[in-house]
Amino acid sequence: MAGWLIKQINMKLGTWYFLLIFFVNSNSFAQTKVVLLGTGTPNPDPEHSGGSVAIVVGTTPYIVDFGPGLVRQAAKMSPRYGGEIEALSTKNLKTAFLTHLHSDHTVGFPDLLLTPWVMGRDEPLEVYGPEGTKNLTDNILNAYDADIKYRLYGLEPANNKGWRVNTHEFFEDGLIYEDSLVKVEAFKVIHGSWPNAYGFRFTTPDKTIVISGDTRPCANIQKYSEGADILIHEVYSYSGWNIKNEFWKKYHAANHTSTYELGELAAKTNPGKIVLYHLLFWGASQEDLLKEISEKYDGEVIVGRDLMVIE
Repeated sequence: MAGWLIKQINMKLGTWYFLLIFFVNSNSFAQTKVVLLGTGTPNPDPEHSGGSVAIVVGTTPYIVDFGPGLVRQAAKMSPRYGGEIEALSTKNLKTAFLTHLHSDHTVGFPDLLLTPWVMGRDEPLEVYGPEGTKNLTDNILNAYDADIKYRLYGLEPANNKGWRVNTHEFFEDGLIYEDSLVKVEAFKVIHGSWPNAYGFRFTTPDKTIVISGDTRPCANIQKYSEGADILIHEVYSYSGWNIKNEFWKKYHAANHTSTYELGELAAKTNPGKIVLYHLLFWGASQEDLLKEISEKYDGEVIVGRDLMVIE
């Protein structure tokens, strides 16, 4: 009897141990990380690569925007090049989202399309973007047709799937993507007269992350930022803007968000933390940005820098 009881206890302990290991290693319980691959603007600032953000949930990366240099920035964070985030190994870049089609958000698209394929991605890239994304994708594939054919039919061994793209266009606010790890909602923002500019709200098992894209203050960014754990928002220095001529004042006020405006937004929506990207300093320092925002908002604000990891 005692032997049978011990055996039953050991079996139950074994079952619980298995379940514990399963849950600990399961992606669904993995911590979410935000990696700023690029925090820059159209200006070719060597210290701020083109705008791109990686949302990493366990071993799965989701890329938002394709600024110049994004694939090499991701590679820097992977073990092959001395980093610690295996999820950002080049061949793992499989799911991506575009806020809008301005060049500083898209010129890295051919790199994202082709380089992970060359490095071993063996399934199509899944891309979610506003109207015009399919036209952009098709023209990139057409432009690189000779390269693709050579890799497929020349001496270099290449699979016939990883260069392909499944393009998914969205046309209104709402859920645009969902899997076992993440739910992604798109929401329209106001970026001057650009017709199709969006932000995204990512909901993962442990975080809610909002990415503004390029926008001036508007009702939707306030609505979707409510209660976010992390708000990643573009910004320009108010003091730098204030010394510009009237033409550029009008342009930037219609297209982007000042430090004071962002502080007001944060005071209304109360995010866990704000991360600044798409940074327009115009002679201001990081401390200046933080000081200006703090006049309207007293919560945690982080001036983003390339390859910063936020958890």
